[in-house]
Amino acid sequence: MGYPEVPKIVVTPPGPKARAILERDRAVISPSYVRFYPLVVERGEGSVVIDVDGNRYIDFNSGLLCLNVGHCHPRIVSAVVDQVRKLIHYSNTDFYYEESVLLAEKLVQIAPGRFDKKVYYGNSGTEAVEAALKLVRWHTRRPYIIAFIGAFHGRTFGSLSLTSSKPVQRRYFGPLLPGVFHVPYPYCYRCPFQLNPDDCNYWCVSFIEEWLFKKFVPPEEVAAIVFEPIQGEGGYVVPPPEFFPRLRKLCDQYDILMVDDEVQAGMGRTGEWCAINHWDTVPDIVCFAKALASGFPLGATVARSELMDWVGGSHASTFGGNPVSCRAALETISIIEEERLLDKAKKDGAYITKRFKELSEKSAIIGDVRGKGLMIGVEIVEDKKSRKPGVKLAREVMLRAWKRGIAVITCGICTLRIAPPLNIPRELLDKGLEILEQVIMEVDRERNSI
Repeated sequence: MGYPEVPKIVVTPPGPKARAILERDRAVISPSYVRFYPLVVERGEGSVVIDVDGNRYIDFNSGLLCLNVGHCHPRIVSAVVDQVRKLIHYSNTDFYYEESVLLAEKLVQIAPGRFDKKVYYGNSGTEAVEAALKLVRWHTRRPYIIAFIGAFHGRTFGSLSLTSSKPVQRRYFGPLLPGVFHVPYPYCYRCPFQLNPDDCNYWCVSFIEEWLFKKFVPPEEVAAIVFEPIQGEGGYVVPPPEFFPRLRKLCDQYDILMVDDEVQAGMGRTGEWCAINHWDTVPDIVCFAKALASGFPLGATVARSELMDWVGGSHASTFGGNPVSCRAALETISIIEEERLLDKAKKDGAYITKRFKELSEKSAIIGDVRGKGLMIGVEIVEDKKSRKPGVKLAREVMLRAWKRGIAVITCGICTLRIAPPLNIPRELLDKGLEILEQVIMEVDRERNSI
């Protein structure tokens, strides 16, 4: 099957129908939402999104990484329709149904670690993190949490206390959760300590012990260190090889729990069920959401069984573990397994990374290319020597690509995020990459006028 009609721009976006909806949106929708550009989506098909004016785009966003098996996969639609005909809701908090048990049985297999695990259900990534925060404090009776600068863990008050990727996310909402301390993440391209990764001896880990534990944060009072295996909103930042093994060793030394936020990087996105597997490190708690149920609201917190010793009523969610969302999640996992999408993500990711690294040799504005599987960041700079962030340049690349039929967005300060569905056909992948490469080179040539 070919895709001669994709991408296809029939009217310069936003078209007339889109503009009419944008005007209505401004009147009734909260201005707190961040819209990268005025794309008004009407429907999705596999790796393609169609706007209300009939423009067809190749989706390099996967619905903000929620659609690892693409838009409206026929098996997802069939499973959901079947479940809706039987039972939509009856509250997993207060009663029982098999769908939540079946999914939990799969999640304890997927989550790292050969030990017994249990699952708590919420509705989103921020709720999965909130549950982890409450659980570590309940179990350890310790008050303090360590998180990383550049992290994004959600916007509700507990998870927001961990989030530190942009000031706007926290401004005027303080005071937040007390007892949270932030430390630098190993962003080697822009080392916060201005050290050389080749000989820094992982000062980012030693810093925790030397400057927190030995100065003002008693390690015996730290409940957990919360992290993203690859920082998402922070810029698709990939840590160096020994970072997580050393962090695990530090946590074991002081009996501190490791909470792995896989909300964006998990469910096969990087070529592993959990991105942390790339570093051969086993966390104590794992948080899932986004792609877990292919766009249906669902979050899951998976923990060592002995950690989930909280009592009935201590934490719950009326809609958490909804049977429709659970059916969608079960089918999502089955599709990833049967279509061998973990292997495909690794193969396609290596292919994309190679292409962009080759392009970086020709382009003066590509500063760094990094990622795992189909979670790839291309950092745009004003020039390679100074590494000055190319904020306007990255935005210009994003907007021009959208105008030509590629739905791609940025993260961090100036990084393009390449995250198509895991099952994107090679023909669409190549078309999208060709257009994006053309736009980057075009913006590169014109950068002095932007």
